[in-house]
Amino acid sequence: MKAVVTGATGFLGGALARRLHGMGWDVTAAGRNKFALAGLHAQNIQTVQADLADVEAVMRFCKNQEFVFHCGAFSSPWGRPADFYTANVLGTENVIRACLENQVKRLVHVSTPSIYFRYKPRLNVREDAELPPPVNEYSRTKKLAEEKIDAAFAEGLPVVTIRPRGIFGPCDTSLLPRLIHRLRSGRMRIIGDGENITDLTYVENVVDALLLCAGSPAETLGKKYNITNGEPFHLWHMIERVCGSLNLKFPTRKIPYSLAHDLAALLEVVYRTLPGQPEPPLTRYSVFVISQDATLDISAAKKELDYQPKISMDEGFEKYILWWKERN
Repeated sequence: MKAVVTGATGFLGGALARRLHGMGWDVTAAGRNKFALAGLHAQNIQTVQADLADVEAVMRFCKNQEFVFHCGAFSSPWGRPADFYTANVLGTENVIRACLENQVKRLVHVSTPSIYFRYKPRLNVREDAELPPPVNEYSRTKKLAEEKIDAAFAEGLPVVTIRPRGIFGPCDTSLLPRLIHRLRSGRMRIIGDGENITDLTYVENVVDALLLCAGSPAETLGKKYNITNGEPFHLWHMIERVCGSLNLKFPTRKIPYSLAHDLAALLEVVYRTLPGQPEPPLTRYSVFVISQDATLDISAAKKELDYQPKISMDEGFEKYILWWKERN
């Protein structure tokens, strides 16, 4: 099997490239980060340094491929609109064009459940839920990217899309590290009542879902699938567990959600006026994520892809904490 993984220098893309290589696939890891590519190359994985905005480069690394796993994206709660658009929309357009012209067997596209986001609690959200207006540039551009995918499917592109939520595990440099650094600073506060429910996905379970999409029945083409661990939990209970595992002080002071939301809105305005527009310490998006209920329904993935999370939240959490302790 021949495949290329875009975004292979990222967390999910790197995990997928390593899994495919271990399975004996002829895999090419494409990304921009020289250091991360060198790490993959050291594991005898073929690599190519390329920017998804470079259509000719995308054409070259998709040539003669059977499968394309499009994991590349600019994923952040903050950033310049042009950067999001270039990476998430133009990059996806170039991948689509390369897949169509090279007649790949299948494109597996990684989207995001952030497109469901609105400033209200949402539980068990299904793939066919009405999509609200995007709340930030990431969700806006990922929604546009899905629209490009839908149009390509109508043209005959064999594609399946997943929307994985909150990916975590060893090598994660974003989700839990942000939380841990905030806890270490001693400035973290419980926003809301501290009883909000959420769900996450262990990285190897997402890799399983990607592989299932590569071999799924023709009836799944053109569809989107929510992916989580299927184990909703109380977020602040998990944060307390992180504190216990890493000998950190668990925050006890609480801030009303409305106050934190208004403060984040003010910070966003102020930080947009600063040189370089640095990310503020709070955004309205991050305030909501850590204080309000948000879970997904994964019944479609279970039924149509035969997706079954193999690594539980408890096991995944322990793997991550062990990995973190070994490196910090």
